[in-house]
Amino acid sequence: MSLLTSNPEIASKINDLWNKFWSGGISNPLTAIEQITYLLFMKQIDDNDLNKKSEAEFTEEPFTSKFDGIFYLTKDDEKEQKNGIDKQTLRWSHFKHMPSDDMLAHVQQKVFPFIKQLNGDTAPFTKHMANAVFIIPKASLLTEAIKIIDGIYEEMEKDANENGQDFQDIQGDVYEYLINEIASAGKNGQFRTPRHIIKLLVELVDPQLGQQIADPACGTSGFLLGAYQYMITQLDKEKDKREPDSDGFITSSKSAALTENVKKILDSSLHGYDIDQTMVRLGLMNLMMHGIDCPQVDYKDTLSKFYTENAQYDIVLANPPFTGNIDKGEIHEELTLKTTKTELLFIERIYNMLKMGGTAGIVIPQGVLFGSGKAFKEARKLMIEKSQLKAVVSMPSGVFKPYAGVSTALLIFTKGGETDNVWFYNMESDGYSLDDKRTDIKNPDGSDNYGDLQDIIKNYKSSPSEVEGQDRKSKHFFVPKSEIIDEDYDLSFSRYKEEVFEEIEYEKPEVILKKLIGEDGKGGLESEIISGLNELKGML
Repeated sequence: MSLLTSNPEIASKINDLWNKFWSGGISNPLTAIEQITYLLFMKQIDDNDLNKKSEAEFTEEPFTSKFDGIFYLTKDDEKEQKNGIDKQTLRWSHFKHMPSDDMLAHVQQKVFPFIKQLNGDTAPFTKHMANAVFIIPKASLLTEAIKIIDGIYEEMEKDANENGQDFQDIQGDVYEYLINEIASAGKNGQFRTPRHIIKLLVELVDPQLGQQIADPACGTSGFLLGAYQYMITQLDKEKDKREPDSDGFITSSKSAALTENVKKILDSSLHGYDIDQTMVRLGLMNLMMHGIDCPQVDYKDTLSKFYTENAQYDIVLANPPFTGNIDKGEIHEELTLKTTKTELLFIERIYNMLKMGGTAGIVIPQGVLFGSGKAFKEARKLMIEKSQLKAVVSMPSGVFKPYAGVSTALLIFTKGGETDNVWFYNMESDGYSLDDKRTDIKNPDGSDNYGDLQDIIKNYKSSPSEVEGQDRKSKHFFVPKSEIIDEDYDLSFSRYKEEVFEEIEYEKPEVILKKLIGEDGKGGLESEIISGLNELKGML
């Protein structure tokens, strides 16, 4: 369910927050979201720490707070034990009560340097925060922003208590609503993947605890977070008692209930890369706000010569940039497709990243399914001849609206497997209107309409792969590899669907004429028309 319809109060507060930043002189959406995220991060780190402290007191287990001890701004200060800052004063719950001017200086000069070094000197977070700058210019803007963020969290708590929704899911909705502003820029074909499409693809790929999972173009880390939450849900003993969300998925975010060992395995299994430094920072903070203490997200162009991590991952989930082109001289020589189109190069990059037996779930523009150019065909052959291409799910063009009208598809393939029969599904609805508003579709009784989402999962997991006797008139069916080869490796749904034509029977000409002129030229349709016209004439 969209945040606007489920809780207009939260949506209104977020819009108010944007307006404050706009009027406060920070009008670039990417700059504003980065600064807002820093504040959300400060708030969430404090909240998480206080919750863990209270749980530890209840269970009488040892707990070390991130805010215990003294913080030093420089190594020299630490060596000489001077200018120490009590970490308790760096909590959101402490500094939000300070006078405005004092608070701005405190957050700029003490709190922000502290969160930049939160994970120690060697962590990816520390490395990528090194050049981060806190640029909220006015004390009044900081005070107003803190007040609004506290108000948003109060509404989130209320929503969680009243509607029984998981707090972290609501938090995910709020963060998604916030970062939608980035997508409106839509540079270089970079469009955020809607959360219900992430959940669908993750469910189909089915990542397991202990597997190494990567996204070579991770943006704000939506797919990594989706995989993390999916695995947490599988580990939740209470999951069968949970109600499905508005898209029909059972989700649990109970990361606090994980054992230390499981948490370490999960934290070390997620790897993301992006070529935008701001996105890397947002991705790191997004994962940390959801309970992943030390995420592995790095600044790297995975199509370039500087990326060498091949055959390392069990799962790759990605929505790589569409419509982009890369400079020929920048492309890694191991990528053999003769093209500069990023949507094709990423298919080969993802194939190379996978271990033998590893599985990829990716979003691609539908042009990849049927493009006639040599590189298009070679990319499809890579998935069919050197992998087991398991599924092609065509999606309607409105899925990425209002940011892009491009038609997309989901592809699932396993490296080194043998393609036998490929499962095709034509998604007609994702449960939302396909216009720019993307409003929830409801059933006549007012319940949530999942569109085809749950039907896709059910049929993907249960459909027999026998091709004989399959109905090609339906939404989904298997196609044998031999037929796909005969069709020049075309993977478009329409190529294999059997169209249903309704047979219309027309009356014989003599019957039609009899109706027009009547028996013996009297009382037919023609005389009725003339009679009606004469009647109309008499009324004038």
